[in-house]
Amino acid sequence: MPQEKILDEGLVPVYAENIKSGVFTVDVLSSSTMFNVESCELRVEGGSMTADMTMSAKGDKYVFLGSAEDAQAVPAEELIEPVVDPDGFAHFTLPVEALDKSIAIAVYSESKEKWADRKILFSTGEIPLSAYADGYLKDAAAIGLEDGEYTIEVNLIGGSGRASIESPAELKVSGGKAIAAVKWSSDKYDYMIVDLEMYKPVTTEGGSVFEIPVGAFDYNLSVKADTTAMSAPHEIPYKLYFDSETIKNK
Repeated sequence: MPQEKILDEGLVPVYAENIKSGVFTVDVLSSSTMFNVESCELRVEGGSMTADMTMSAKGDKYVFLGSAEDAQAVPAEELIEPVVDPDGFAHFTLPVEALDKSIAIAVYSESKEKWADRKILFSTGEIPLSAYADGYLKDAAAIGLEDGEYTIEVNLIGGSGRASIESPAELKVSGGKAIAAVKWSSDKYDYMIVDLEMYKPVTTEGGSVFEIPVGAFDYNLSVKADTTAMSAPHEIPYKLYFDSETIKNK
């Protein structure tokens, strides 16, 4: 699967100490459609993270943190078995070393009676910026950015590679809040979601343009953009990296 090769390309791992204690819903990316996670609940507590993954099917009998080869040689107590809830959904509970970092696992298929290597990634995409540990993220105030108008280089990570954004982007700071004008190469984006809030384009002339808050500089800021260029609208996750070292007065 191509996704396996780029599962965490360009991403920076986020560890338990970087997030406040709590329970969050997160997306799980998989290198194979044969291991499909329907939903996932991440628990951060006491400096560690665990994930309760609800599977879309019950065909997987065991999960092992490591390779399929190693899984065949370990005692049964080192294998992770699913728990089936009253609604019939299977749950695997795994320790999570870091978010936005691919994890090698082995999965045992009950029907095929064999192990298979997979990679999964627990994404930070659904975690609000307010949930990060104090001082971990750098907003406009943290980098000493005064009110005014600027430009800033911005890097796009994710998607199919067919879309791009214009860089540098315009950046306005007012009342200590930074707003960037993000212009896509396509005019088919009809909304963006940033920090769990939806934003509509201010114009679609020459490409969809959105004015979005920049709550974190020098960080892979998770966003989603909905495109209408396909046969049906499709919401695509991306990361935007606003490089504070490239900020210039406009």
